[in-house]
Amino acid sequence: MISTPNKRGKGLTRDFIYQTIKEQILSLTLKPGTKLSEKEVAAALEVSRTPVRESFLKLAQEELLEIYPQSGTIVSLIDLDHVEEDRFIRESIERSVIQLACYEFKEELKLETNLVMQELCLEKQEFSRLFELDEQFHKLLFEGSQKQRTWEFLHQSNSHLNRLRRLRVNSSMDWSVIVSQHKEIFQYIKEKEPQKAEEAMANHLRLALVEKEVLKERYPDFFK
Repeated sequence: MISTPNKRGKGLTRDFIYQTIKEQILSLTLKPGTKLSEKEVAAALEVSRTPVRESFLKLAQEELLEIYPQSGTIVSLIDLDHVEEDRFIRESIERSVIQLACYEFKEELKLETNLVMQELCLEKQEFSRLFELDEQFHKLLFEGSQKQRTWEFLHQSNSHLNRLRRLRVNSSMDWSVIVSQHKEIFQYIKEKEPQKAEEAMANHLRLALVEKEVLKERYPDFFK
């Protein structure tokens, strides 16, 4: 069942309902295959069923929910075909962005601070925080290359890949490889080596191809 966020009382908006449900799907608080009820979600969020229904429809369009008339609504299973397409889109865009970053990057200090925090969290085995820093690292690459809107588009369209990446956190997979790759990418940016940076980014994003079969075996009920 959906967990109850901080109450916003009468100020609870349709967008907030949508974002609340979506975040709990992407964070795997609502696991793939979970059944959802408009009535129960409305009661948990203390809203009417109409904005909940509208949120369900929007999430279904994004392929995060599957709505079956007469049967109910479930959180969609992770589709590995969608994961691969998400990865392809992300790699195609991010390889171009990393080249731009090698010519003129405006967030070097923030990126360096992010990497220091990654090292610290790796040492303390704070994997959930590492996931957040991983997201922030890539976001900073876009922001420092003046491509913030491109990041927002990419982030919205990678829902199946992002859920697969969340499973990595739960599986305690080897984060040292990811941190090492981030440091390598940053080094190539500082050295203004676009070709090497692009190759490093491609290798980094292709980790999903290696990990997806391991995760599918570990969490068979989460996959289509």
